[in-house]
Amino acid sequence: MLWLATGFLGCDALNEDINDFTEKFTPPSPFQAAVWASDFNDPGLQRKGVILLSNATFGGDRTYVDLYRVLATESPDPLVRSSGIRALGRWGAPTDAVAISDQLDNDYRQVRLEAAIALQRIHEPSIEDRIWRRLIDEDEDEAIRIELAIALGQYPTDSAFQALALALEDRSLALNLAAADSLRILTGRDFGVDAPAWLSWYDSTDAAFADVEPFLYPTFQRPISFFEKLAFWAPVEFEKPAVPRGLDDSSEDTYEDGEASEAGSKNDSAKTKADPTRTYENVGEGP
Repeated sequence: MLWLATGFLGCDALNEDINDFTEKFTPPSPFQAAVWASDFNDPGLQRKGVILLSNATFGGDRTYVDLYRVLATESPDPLVRSSGIRALGRWGAPTDAVAISDQLDNDYRQVRLEAAIALQRIHEPSIEDRIWRRLIDEDEDEAIRIELAIALGQYPTDSAFQALALALEDRSLALNLAAADSLRILTGRDFGVDAPAWLSWYDSTDAAFADVEPFLYPTFQRPISFFEKLAFWAPVEFEKPAVPRGLDDSSEDTYEDGEASEAGSKNDSAKTKADPTRTYENVGEGP
C-alpha cells in the first residue's frame, strides 16, 4: 500500500528510498555482479556490476583488477569506462596511474572527471606533469580542474606549486579554495587564496616543502536516509580518507635525488605520514 501511495503521489525520492531498503533483503550475489561486469553486450548491467565489485571487500582480486584495466582504457561506452577508471583508482597499482592519466584527454567529461579523481588515490611522479598541465588549461571543465588541484597536493615539486599558485588567480572560487588547500598541505603554510603572498613566501625560502603535511585522498559522505537507518542489519559505512598507493610509509621515497629537479633543492626530506586526527573534506565532486 505504501508503494502504491508513493506512486500516486509521485514521490520519487521516497520510491528510491524504498527500493534501496528492499534491495538490502535480496542484494545481488558476488557471482551475479561478476557476470554483469563481464557482459559487454549490456553497458548498463556492466556498469552496475563493476560498481558492485569495486565496492566489495574482494574487489581487489587480480581477476577483477585486470577487468577494470580493460574497461578503463578500452570500453566504447563512456559510463562503463568511467566506472572502470573509478574501480582502477580504488584497487589499481601506482603504475596504473599512467593509463588513467591518458584518460584526461578523453572527449567525454565524465571520463576525464573520474580520471582526475582516481589520480588522487594513486601516487606516480611520472604523471605529475600531465596533472598540472591539465589543471592550468582554462578550457577544461571547472569540476575537473578542482579534482586535479586536489590531486597535486601529493606532489611537493616546483611545477606543482607554480601551477597551484596560478590556479589561485582563476575566477572560480571553488578552484581557488582547492588550490589553496593543496598548497597548505605541500608547505604547512596558509596564505589563503592570496597568490602574491604565496609566491613571495616561496621565493624567500629554500625549504618550501620542509613542513609538508600528510596527503590523504578525500572521500564522499552523505546523510543516511530514513530507510537506511531502518536496515540495522546492513549499516551504511563510508570509506575513510587514506594515503594514496605509492605514497604510504612502507613504500620507497618517491622523491630521491634527481627524481624531481627543483623539489630536491627545496626539500630533501618531504615525506607523507597519515595523521588520524586530521579531518579531510573534498571540495570537488568526489568519488
